[in-house]
Amino acid sequence: MREVEAGELLEISEAGIKSYRPFEKKNQSLCVFEYIYFSRPDSTIFGRSVYDMRVRLGRMLARQSPVDADIVVPIPDSSVCAAIGYSREAGIPYELGLIRSHYIGRTFIEPTQKIRDFGAKIKYNVVRASVEGKRIVVVDDSIMRGTTMRKIIKMFRMGGAKEVHVRISAPPTVFPCFYGIDIPTRKELIASSHTIEEIRKYLRVDSIKYMTVETLLDALNEPDMRFCTACFDGSYPCELDDMCEDSQKYLFEDAGNGEYY
Repeated sequence: MREVEAGELLEISEAGIKSYRPFEKKNQSLCVFEYIYFSRPDSTIFGRSVYDMRVRLGRMLARQSPVDADIVVPIPDSSVCAAIGYSREAGIPYELGLIRSHYIGRTFIEPTQKIRDFGAKIKYNVVRASVEGKRIVVVDDSIMRGTTMRKIIKMFRMGGAKEVHVRISAPPTVFPCFYGIDIPTRKELIASSHTIEEIRKYLRVDSIKYMTVETLLDALNEPDMRFCTACFDGSYPCELDDMCEDSQKYLFEDAGNGEYY
């Protein structure tokens, strides 16, 4: 029916639903990554359609970072909507150039690089008939370490892609999240220690463009909503005590015996 609001207490009974707000109202700070990646596209988050938001992000990305290409290819499944928006705005045909196995989970949260590499190899297959001899725009929602994207780009090259241009429907992820989201530590995030040109060379692509924070917020265009963009700009909405850039382990520390769960 609707989301439970922050600080809200609901009493649900045969008489219906009663809402209580026993806490002082705080400033709103919504996770912008819900629209970019985390939520399913058929969800309604913060009162807005995730599908519509992601298509809008793709359209704005095409306006901000156009490129001459033959087809637009998403990295399934989370960037499909943004790729549709990019395709519509740019007037470039949308193609399924990459097929994802739905029996493999999210590789970026796997604990070791060896497991992530293996997962990336068996997670995707290139559709040669779609990409061979083509200049392709690869649309993705984010790049964390860059290792999976590099392997995918190599697969596109082996599939016969003539040119590979990467467009990301979010700004570079530079800072970790300290609010419970499993994002790698800062030293693992490629954008925290590399320039855009260095990332392009590492991925071995013809070009790469990220959405800017300003374009992202403009694309969402919701003046009544305040978003947390800390993973992009380091502007955390609340103060963090003893924050460590390189590790989030302290979040799970048992103060009683110093051990970790």
